[in-house]
Amino acid sequence: MRALITADTVGGVWTYALELAHALVPLGVEPVLATMGAPLSAAQRTEAAGIELYESTFKLEWMDDPWEDVARAGAWLLELEAGLHPDVVHLNGFAHGALPWRAPVLTVGHSCVLSWWRAVRGGEAPASWNRYRAEIGRGLRNAAIVAAPTCAMLESLRRDYGPLPRPCVIPNGRAAASFPPGPKEPLLFTAGRVWDEGKNLAALEAVAPRLPWPIWVAGDNRRPGGGLRASPLRILGKLPGAEIAGWLARASIYVLPARYEPFGLSALEAALAGCALVLGDIPSLREVWGDAACYVPPDNAAALEDALLRMIEDEPHRAEMAALARSRAHLYTPERMGRAYASAYRALGTRL
Repeated sequence: MRALITADTVGGVWTYALELAHALVPLGVEPVLATMGAPLSAAQRTEAAGIELYESTFKLEWMDDPWEDVARAGAWLLELEAGLHPDVVHLNGFAHGALPWRAPVLTVGHSCVLSWWRAVRGGEAPASWNRYRAEIGRGLRNAAIVAAPTCAMLESLRRDYGPLPRPCVIPNGRAAASFPPGPKEPLLFTAGRVWDEGKNLAALEAVAPRLPWPIWVAGDNRRPGGGLRASPLRILGKLPGAEIAGWLARASIYVLPARYEPFGLSALEAALAGCALVLGDIPSLREVWGDAACYVPPDNAAALEDALLRMIEDEPHRAEMAALARSRAHLYTPERMGRAYASAYRALGTRL
């Protein structure tokens, strides 16, 4: 079986797609990745060694004024399908679901501007996003199966776009061997662009000066329009995966007071590395972590400060929460994810 899998190179979907591709190979599925969004970095090329890969730099559907690029990307993807003859097309975006594919299509909803806007801005996306709403809705309706990594994400897609074809939940996975725990140090760690309102790292900036431990951040501190912004957090910039794993091995606490996080791969990596988790109290993160994390309302800086101080000062509590998180993290394996997707592919039709 051959699967043509799209992936963007600018966020967590790249990590997900690569982990899935490696998990599919032992199951008799030949993955072919088609990338968009930005050129691959040298580190990404190294990570993708051994996987058949086709590259582009077309804009993604959530970017500013993307639709000419989205159309060109669609034509490119159809050319790839004609040459590769995949048994299934696995889209990690929405709009291209409406293309005249020959193979059946599985579309995965990792995030969505409309649900992001509601969670972060507290209301509905403005009229300037109407075309996005229409294009994404059309793509979803034309898929054979729509999957999401959490029930919360699937329900938000239903809310914004109506009934979904053959909806299913397939949680993401990460390889535990890539995130071994190490001797823990008195530091907190997080990952994400500092200016990203969904990650809500501004809440950490508010409490950082009152904490006895430093907060280190792997992520970009450049404003979208250019220029650096001042921050009391210890900014490391963008780091390759191996360096992030090293920081997680050292960190005692991983903190992500997110307003919007449909699954949270970074929290999964942190839990595998033995970090205690302090997370935003949102449905998707509660679904993934249950009682294995401490939750704080995203807009309550006092609650965040209290939770972090307790985690810092109460070592037995911190150790207990780290153990719970690591145990729960072992549920979310690449093997489990790969089996679920391979099963979904085979359910798509007699061609498989």
